[in-house]
Amino acid sequence: MNPEFMREGTAVADFLQPSMTVIGAADSRHASKLRELYEWVPGRLFETSFRAAEMAKYLCNAWHAVKVTFANEAGSLAKELGVDAESAFEIFCADTRLNISTSYLKPGFAFGGSCLPKDVRALTHRAKELDLELPMLESILTSNDRHFHRALEMVLATGKKKIALLGLSFKAGTDDLRESPQVQLAKQLLGEGCELTIWDNTVSLGQLIASNREYIERTIPHIGSLLRHDLLDALRGAEAVIVATRGIARETIEEFVRPEQVVIDLVNLEKTRRVAANGNYQGICW
Repeated sequence: MNPEFMREGTAVADFLQPSMTVIGAADSRHASKLRELYEWVPGRLFETSFRAAEMAKYLCNAWHAVKVTFANEAGSLAKELGVDAESAFEIFCADTRLNISTSYLKPGFAFGGSCLPKDVRALTHRAKELDLELPMLESILTSNDRHFHRALEMVLATGKKKIALLGLSFKAGTDDLRESPQVQLAKQLLGEGCELTIWDNTVSLGQLIASNREYIERTIPHIGSLLRHDLLDALRGAEAVIVATRGIARETIEEFVRPEQVVIDLVNLEKTRRVAANGNYQGICW
């Protein structure tokens, strides 16, 4: 068992500079070839049992999901209390000794993709089979779903029907649409009678293959008619603009977004990247 810890979009860098390498085997002699293979790799190498190596992968993804959920819930609470969530999280994340790291600990949109939801479901399903109550793990997807609906309610509360969605994949720099909350948001908005245009510079319907293409065509059968290759074309006629990808520069947004358009930021663009001149800017947790 040799679990990978590579992220979509940065897989090569993660492979060459891993935080750790894990080899799980029933017998240490079975791991000898992998040990030789990874002699050049920096970072700590763990040799453990087959099941411990397998569990380590689930723990990592479950923890990433927990961090996203925590940041989103805390950010939502901070907003309701009138607290600057960005300043509070900057202080919180400065403690790298006890709080571990800053990765994922930034309020934003709901998580999705092909790993976190699947692995959380796997752990909670196994716990139920064992009659083991794990309230936090069991509540992760519920909290994530409620956070998704906060975003949906924000958009609907604007009263705007012509909407441009910037970003469709669950992670900027990739074309993976499986369990993308952006895809679900598009589906819900269409169900509410909204006129939707979608722009994502990494997503091309003609290049989607296998389960990725099957998923989007099943979820939004007429997705091809909604996608726009040109950003200006996607924004033309829109009354509200949803920023759902970090793969877009502030200068680009400022150049193309008109002052009268409501901007809803779901990805927490840094303050230096936000549209300063637009008085209709809203953030989901800030």
